[in-house]
Amino acid sequence: MEDVLKRISINPQVCHGKPTIRNKMYTVELILDLLSSGMTENEILDDYPALEKEDIIACLKYASLLTRAKSFSHSA
Repeated sequence: MEDVLKRISINPQVCHGKPTIRNKMYTVELILDLLSSGMTENEILDDYPALEKEDIIACLKYASLLTRAKSFSHSA
């Protein structure tokens, strides 16, 4: 399996430099929002036929790496 993170692009000319999938107009943020709203992987792939299962995996891996790199405090 290819390194899925190669599917994530950051290009200042696409979506204002937000991380996107394969330099397309689908942001990592969009996919994470859809997943967190309760959509399944299959529902996302049905709604966005240009996406592939590996794109969703790449978004999750990217988000996972970001949470390891950043720390924050949670105020009660």
